[in-house]
Amino acid sequence: MDYLLGITSGDWFKLLYDNRFAIPPKYWGRATKVTILSLINSRLNGKENKIHRAAIEAAEIKNPLFIIGHWRSGTTLLHNLFSLDDQFAYPNLFQITHPHTFLSREEVVVKHLGNAAPEKRPMDNMEVTYQSPGEDETAIAQISLCSPLIGWSFQKSIDYYEKYLTFQTASAEDVDRWKQSMIWYLKKLTLRYQKPLVLKSPNNTTRVRLLLELFPGARFVHIHRNPYAVFQSTQRLYERIWPHVCLQKIEWEMIHDRILSNYRTMYEAFFKEKSMIPQGQFCEVCFEELEKDIVGQFCRIYEKLNIPGFLELKPKVQRYVDSLDGYKKNKFDPLPEELCKRVEDVWLRSFEEWDYPLDGRAVS
Repeated sequence: MDYLLGITSGDWFKLLYDNRFAIPPKYWGRATKVTILSLINSRLNGKENKIHRAAIEAAEIKNPLFIIGHWRSGTTLLHNLFSLDDQFAYPNLFQITHPHTFLSREEVVVKHLGNAAPEKRPMDNMEVTYQSPGEDETAIAQISLCSPLIGWSFQKSIDYYEKYLTFQTASAEDVDRWKQSMIWYLKKLTLRYQKPLVLKSPNNTTRVRLLLELFPGARFVHIHRNPYAVFQSTQRLYERIWPHVCLQKIEWEMIHDRILSNYRTMYEAFFKEKSMIPQGQFCEVCFEELEKDIVGQFCRIYEKLNIPGFLELKPKVQRYVDSLDGYKKNKFDPLPEELCKRVEDVWLRSFEEWDYPLDGRAVS
């Protein structure tokens, strides 16, 4: 339930009402935990707004850099790399899970958890701490309630919440709520850091037009990966994460259809909207090439986007690369032939766009 731990009580009870309070007894413990925390969050949010509202409203967001690409395509690697550059800032795991209260609570967390040992992410065993870079979608989901993440908990309504992947069928009110939530959250981060922000969210791959409406000068880095590997790794992501966040029964028999459909929806929107990005504000990178030459490919991103300072940053990047020695990626069994064919048929545009071979190989 990590992505709901910072929600306020009004928004939490709205979610419960919208979903008819249909939480089976099996999940009452989780729901009770969120309920208690939401009451605390509301009280602390009121205090935080009383102290910081004027400063938040006055904050001027500097042109953000958005890292986009489907889940399990290498967006986290890019986010970690950009986090090494002191000219940028990024939301950490505490700030994305507690978007309403991090301005006033983070120092307390630093004091009590500063020496906590890293934990490992369940889907790929990468070590993280509460200060590691995090996905802004977690914060925006809690503030706006307009996110596919909500469907991860309320599985009976998962199709309803997936409209917030692209917002193409969402109401004007929902679009405005999402935009205002994004602006408010980025203003809070700007007040905290006074730097341009690097933001990573796979969901934003579908929202290029909306993001440019908010931030015309924003830069985008898109990363793609072999679709076979993306399919397998995304399935593992759902299998590892959904049982920890669900409040309703998961329909596992639909998982293949959902992965195939969401990926196609994502890239139909991306291919349609990426031409809207002004020249000099977009760079695309291949995960397989990045993995082979992290320093060289990261340098290319800086050159393509005219970001200064890579020469000074290079030693830090190299040390980070060296620290990855010994890290073992997930290994997968070959996909069944029938499933390979479905991936190829539904995601054909991506195979062709990035010249991946249609050979049915399961790539780890």
